[in-house]
Amino acid sequence: MLDTKYDHIKVEENKYNDWKEKGYFNSGDKTKQPYSIVIPPPNVTGKLHIGHAYNVSIQDAIIRYKRMQGFDTLWLPGMDHAAIATEAKVVKRLKDQGINKYEYGREKFLDACWDWTHEYGGTIRDQWAAMGISVDYNKERFTLDEGLNKAVTKVFVDYYNKGLIYRGEKIINWDPAAKTALSNEEVIYSEEKSAFYHLKYKITGTEEYLDVATTRPETLFGDTAVAVNKDDERYKKYIGMTVELPFMNKSIPIIADEHADMEKGTGVVKITPAHDPNDFEVGNRHNLERICIMNDDATMNENCPAKYVGMTREDAREAVLEDLKAADLLLEIEPLVHEVGHSERTGVMVEPMIKEQWFVKMDGLAEQLLKIQTEKDNKVNFVPDRFENLLKSWMTDCHDWCISRQLWWGHRIPAWYKDGEIYVGMEAPEGEGWKQDEDVLDTWFSSALWPFSTLGWPDKTEDLERFYPNDCLVTAYDIIFFWVARMMFQSEELNGVRPFKDCIIHGLIRDKEGRKMSKSLGNGVDPFDMIDKYGVDALRYYLNTDVAFGTDLRFDETKLTSTWNYINKIWNASRFVLMNIEGLKELTFDNLTDEDKWILTKYEKIVKSSIAHMDKYEFNLFGTETYSFIYDDFCSNYIEFAKFNSESNTTKSVLCYVLTGILKLLHPFMPFVTEEIYQMLPIKDAESIMISEYPKYDKSFVDKETTKVVEEKIEFIKAFRNVKTENNIPKDAKVIINTNDEIIIKMLKLQDVMINEPEDIKSYDVKSGSYEATIFYEKEETEEDKALKEKQINDLKASIARRKNLLANENYVAKAPEALVNKERETLAKEEEQLALLTK
Repeated sequence: MLDTKYDHIKVEENKYNDWKEKGYFNSGDKTKQPYSIVIPPPNVTGKLHIGHAYNVSIQDAIIRYKRMQGFDTLWLPGMDHAAIATEAKVVKRLKDQGINKYEYGREKFLDACWDWTHEYGGTIRDQWAAMGISVDYNKERFTLDEGLNKAVTKVFVDYYNKGLIYRGEKIINWDPAAKTALSNEEVIYSEEKSAFYHLKYKITGTEEYLDVATTRPETLFGDTAVAVNKDDERYKKYIGMTVELPFMNKSIPIIADEHADMEKGTGVVKITPAHDPNDFEVGNRHNLERICIMNDDATMNENCPAKYVGMTREDAREAVLEDLKAADLLLEIEPLVHEVGHSERTGVMVEPMIKEQWFVKMDGLAEQLLKIQTEKDNKVNFVPDRFENLLKSWMTDCHDWCISRQLWWGHRIPAWYKDGEIYVGMEAPEGEGWKQDEDVLDTWFSSALWPFSTLGWPDKTEDLERFYPNDCLVTAYDIIFFWVARMMFQSEELNGVRPFKDCIIHGLIRDKEGRKMSKSLGNGVDPFDMIDKYGVDALRYYLNTDVAFGTDLRFDETKLTSTWNYINKIWNASRFVLMNIEGLKELTFDNLTDEDKWILTKYEKIVKSSIAHMDKYEFNLFGTETYSFIYDDFCSNYIEFAKFNSESNTTKSVLCYVLTGILKLLHPFMPFVTEEIYQMLPIKDAESIMISEYPKYDKSFVDKETTKVVEEKIEFIKAFRNVKTENNIPKDAKVIINTNDEIIIKMLKLQDVMINEPEDIKSYDVKSGSYEATIFYEKEETEEDKALKEKQINDLKASIARRKNLLANENYVAKAPEALVNKERETLAKEEEQLALLTK
C-alpha cells in the first residue's frame, strides 16, 4: 500500500538503476518499428544547467511515449568535446598547478584533456540519472571518439577533393585570449559606449585635409588607403591624390569605392584591410597591401612605431589619441553607442585579423538546403513551423564557414605540408619531412555529423540502416544556425536525405521577470536544487507543460509548488482507489451506473485528445486537458460518486481501469511516481509501467447521452453548494427539491432536510438544467452580506460582457478551436443563470 504521505525523495529512490539494469532503455527489438532521437550532446565542461534539464525532459517524454506505443526506441546519448571551452578549462587547471600548456607539450596536454573528459563525463551521467532520462547507454558516443574521428576525417578529405573545403587567407574573427579563430556564430554582440574620432589626414603637398571618422584610431598604422564615394561632390577632386598617414612617414592613396557612404559620418573612410572585414573587401577590389599591426594576443606588433610596440589595443588607443591631439590631428570626439563583438567563450573583444585558415564553401550547400525544404517528403518539419523561415533567412545570406581553430583539443586537421606542397588524406603521407597542420576543426564540424556518424557512418551499419534518418531532434532556437542548419546540409550532401523528420524547437528559460539568466544578475536556477526540493517528477512536468514550444519559459518556483501539490493530489486519490480495489482479480464492466459511464466517456475523450496532442508535440495542451480531467472529473467527482457504490465490482473495475490509464498518460512526464503507484495495482499488463502499453481510444465506452445527464447533475450539485457557501447557509436548512436521484441526495446530504411544503421564510432558488431546489433559510442581511452580493453581481456582469464581446467577434469564432468556443458559450450560459439567481 502507498505511504500515507507523498515523499518524492523516497518515491524516486532506486528506480532508475532498476530500469537500467533490466534493459528497459535499450533498443534492438527488430520485431518492432524503429524510432530514434539523438541527444544534443552537452559539453564536457561541467554541470548541466536548467536549459539542459528542459531539453532532456522533452526528449524523454517523447521517447517514453513512443516506447509505450510499441516502438523499438533508440535515444542515443553522448557528449561533445567542446574544443574551445574544454581547452580553456584544462589550461586554467594546469596553470593553477604551475604548468604552462606549451612547455607541457601537446601529448601530455591531450592526456590532461582526456582526464577532464572522463571526470566530467561521469558527472553528466549522474545528472542524467537524476533527471530520469531513458537513454540507451549501450550506444553512447563522444564527438572525439575513434569512430567519429574517422567520420570527420573522411568528410574533410572528401570535401577537400570536391573543392568544398579550401585553405585561404581571409579576415576572420580572432579571439586574443584563446588565440584561435572563431566562426561568425561564436561572436556575441553587445552595445557599448564608444565614439567617432575625427582625425585629420593631410592631403599631400597641400594645406588641405580630409576629416576621417573612425571608432578605432589605434588601427591607423595598418591603413593603406582612404576611400570616398565616386559620386560625392565634396571629394571628387581628391580621387587619385594621396594623404599623409599620421606618425608613419608615408603617403597612402585616396580611392573611390562604394564602401564610402556619402550619408554616413564624413563620407571619408580609412581602409585597414588586415583589421576590418569591409576594408578587406575594399583592399581586394583595389589590390591594397594588407598590414597586420597586432600580435596574436592583440598587442601592437613591430609594424607600428616603436613607442607603441607591446601595448594592448586599449592602451594604444589612448596613446594614439594623446599624440594626435598634440600634433593637432584630432578634430573632434563624437560620442556614440554601437555594437561590439565578443568571444562567446572567453568574453574578450574579438579582433578582425588576416589569417590563413580552412574554410567550407557555403553557397552551393546553402542552396541545396533551401531546395530540400521545398520537397514535401524530404524536408525537415519544424515545430513550431515559423522557425523554418528563420533558418531560410540565415541560409539565404551566409558566408563561407571558417572551420580551423588554433587549439590542440579536437579533431586535428588531416593536412600535411612539405616544401610548399599540401597533402590531405585519411592517413599521413609516406616519406619524411611532412608536417601535419597544428590546428583542429571547429567543434560544430563534428557535431554537424552527429545524427549519422553516431550510428556508424561512413560504414553501412545495421543501426545506420535502421535508425537514420532520425525521427526527431529537440533543441533550442538559439542554435538553429550553429547546429541544425549544418546537420541539414551535411546530411543532404553526404547521404542525400534529411537528418531527421521533425525538429522541435523550444524556447529559452528566463527568470520570472523575463530576464535572461546570468551570473551577474544572480537569477540562475540549479535544476538539481529544484529536484531536491520538489522532486524530478514535478520539475519535468512543469518544464514540459508550462508553455508551448518555441516560447520562452519564465521560471516561477510557485508553479513548481503547484505541480508538487498536483502530484500529491494524484497520490491521495490513488491511495483511496488502491484501498478500494484491493484483491480485484479481473475487470468487469457489467451493470455500469450512469456515473461509471460518464467517467469512462470522459476518460476515453482524454485518451483521444492526449494522443493527438502528444503526436503534435502540444505538451502544454496535454497538460491543461489532463489536469482538468484528473483533478476535476476523476478526483473531485467520480471518486466521490464511487464512495456510494464502493462494494460494486463494476465500480472497482472502473476505478482500476481509469487510474491505470491516468498513470500511463502521465508516465512520460512523471516516470517515478507513476511507476510507484503502478506497482501497487492488483491488475497490470507489464512488470513495469515503462514497458506497458500506452492507452488506446476505445469508442465502445463512449456514451454521450448518459454523459450529458451526469454533467447536469454535477452542475446542479456545484450550483447548490455555491449558493449555500456564498450565503453561509447551515447544513440543517430545509430544502424542497424536484428529484429523488440517489447521487444528488447523498452528495448534498439532503436525507434529513427535505420537505414537501414551502416554509414562510426567506428562500434561495437553485436551478441547473432540469434540476431545481429551494433552500429555506432566513437571517438578517448585514452590510457585509450586501457588499459581497453586490460584488458578485458586478463581477458576473463584467465577465458576461467580456464573453459576449468575445463571442461576437466573428474572427475569433472562426479561428479559435471549436472546443474552446463551445466552452466559452457554456460558461456564458452558466454565468447568466447565476446572475439571474443573485438578482432575483
